[in-house]
Amino acid sequence: MTSTDSAAQGAQKAPAKDPWDLPDVSGLVVGVLGGTGPQGKGLAYRLARAGQKVIIGSRAADRARAAAAELGNGVEGADNAETARRSDIVIVAVPWEGHGETLRSLREELAGKLVVDCVNPLGFDKKGAYALKPEEGSAAEQAAALLPDSRVTAAFHHLSAVLLQDPEIEEIDTDVMVLGEVRADVEIVQALAGRIPGMRGIFAGRLRNAHQVESLVANLISVNRRYKAHAGLRVTDV
Repeated sequence: MTSTDSAAQGAQKAPAKDPWDLPDVSGLVVGVLGGTGPQGKGLAYRLARAGQKVIIGSRAADRARAAAAELGNGVEGADNAETARRSDIVIVAVPWEGHGETLRSLREELAGKLVVDCVNPLGFDKKGAYALKPEEGSAAEQAAALLPDSRVTAAFHHLSAVLLQDPEIEEIDTDVMVLGEVRADVEIVQALAGRIPGMRGIFAGRLRNAHQVESLVANLISVNRRYKAHAGLRVTDV
């Protein structure tokens, strides 16, 4: 048997990695751009309540600090640039209308950072919510194009801001679909989602599949309006 054959045989015998063997992310600092909006504020509250160090960002530092004081749990507030610089993981939760401009202005501060885009490009008319398709394919792909020196992933799209911000709710019953190009980065985001009681982070493919994940929020809005609910998602048989 040649050395090449032996190596191949050894590789075949190597046990597959447990997909639920996720890294410890408890010591990482999480920044939330758009942290004064409903979604960003809710995510910041849940992560901080779970013991994560969180900084919320806004274009106006005073506004961010005021929102942080409301949230408590050790949350800090700063302008977007300082939030990006001080954080290990940066969640992008800004309105779609300001998504490109915000990221373009923070390219330097976000270099080398793990960026988690949770923005949903949506339009609204008399018939309700509908998905928009950015030129790049999705909000996450736009982020990747604008931040070539960052590690861009996509997650946290389908969460109810109402449930996230409700202090009476102990667990958020939902799965979080996580997309990205580098498995190690995706696993960090999965682990971060799992810090929130009731949540699981589920690998859902590469960034090229982000459009349909972002678009599904339009369907959930319809569900919520019809059933007076705050619907989330569960992936079965996983």
